[in-house]
Amino acid sequence: MPDVLHDLTPMIAKADSAWMMLCTLLVMLMIAPGLALFYGGLVRSKNVLSVLTQVLVVACVALVLWVIYGYSLAFAGGDAVIGGFGKLMLAGIGVDTGADTFTKGVQIPELTFVAFQGAFAAISCALVVGAVAERMRFGAMLVFTALWFTLAYLPIAHMVWASNGYLLGKGALDFAGGTVVHINAGVAGLVAAWLTGPRIGLGRERLSPHNLPFTYAGAALAWVGWYGFNAGSALEANGVAALAFINTMIAPAAAVLAWSVVEAVLRGRPSMLGAVSGAVSGLVGITPACGTVGIGGALLIGAASGVAGFWGVNALKRHLRADDSLDVFGIHGVCGIVGALLTGVFTAPWLGGTGAATYSMPHQMGVQTLGVVITIAWSGGVSLLLLVAIKKLSGLRVAHDHEREGLDISSHGESAYEL
Repeated sequence: MPDVLHDLTPMIAKADSAWMMLCTLLVMLMIAPGLALFYGGLVRSKNVLSVLTQVLVVACVALVLWVIYGYSLAFAGGDAVIGGFGKLMLAGIGVDTGADTFTKGVQIPELTFVAFQGAFAAISCALVVGAVAERMRFGAMLVFTALWFTLAYLPIAHMVWASNGYLLGKGALDFAGGTVVHINAGVAGLVAAWLTGPRIGLGRERLSPHNLPFTYAGAALAWVGWYGFNAGSALEANGVAALAFINTMIAPAAAVLAWSVVEAVLRGRPSMLGAVSGAVSGLVGITPACGTVGIGGALLIGAASGVAGFWGVNALKRHLRADDSLDVFGIHGVCGIVGALLTGVFTAPWLGGTGAATYSMPHQMGVQTLGVVITIAWSGGVSLLLLVAIKKLSGLRVAHDHEREGLDISSHGESAYEL
């Protein structure tokens, strides 16, 4: 009789596989229509189609590059910084190929894991669109996306999530992408906003959102999709996924309340835009922590993220002197940093987290800080070099007259609304 405790043959778990395909679908929902509508409502009516188009096409660039070489460089062999070329064009991956989960002997189809991680790459690239909305050339955005995906997203993803990655080896905790997705994209957006320059009329003209119901709907869809983003990172339909799921529910709820209270105190009344921005802030903040912190930790991370997000899009934005149009750094960068650092605090078992009994908070905080610093420096440095090169070779901005006319007509020959 075989020893089933020591002779486990990995098997594809059908229930876990179905769960992961659903989670992948939810992450795709976050991009279009979620992020597209969220961004589209925040720009002026003459630029809404350009933003919708950029979000969709940028995500598609990332998805195509992901299957050509991205998955291989992120997860296939290599060294501590970047993967290898062994799985170019998904070589060797078929319908019977399994990918390990966090439980010994349990696998999901590797194609499902490829799709799930590809959706993460796609939304990371699409997030950057918001920082330079209403003024960056479409071609420049696509070139930057392809190069940043290759030189910034893939190395950070490998270092944080690959089995031989540098930061994973150091013990960094990033359950669903606080560093890989949010800080990475937030820093890229900030550098892009600096290099591209402010929109025409900033500080002199009214640049108000044209359709806040779009933004509300986009944020709501993103919140629904975020359950797949966070709970799916457990790779199984188990208790860890359930913990990530409920934390994804309560952290943004706490953030909505925190943002609304701060706004009411400082501005005399809360706003709808503030409430949905608070929700996104809380979702960003809980992302790296969702599978390792308890309910109390999630509430506190959510509340801290709501306050941090409000500060990021108001006070910090003025100090940085960057026209980060849709507050990519103010929310994703700032709250990603807050969440990554607080993960090191609330994963402690005596604070309700899932850390081991020997968990050392000072040590983990040092590791989390290292991860944040490396991500900021890597993404910032790569983005700076790429944008300077693109600016010199072809330019980053549309022509002055085209920006005045609006990118919908000048870049795409379409108009969202009949006059």
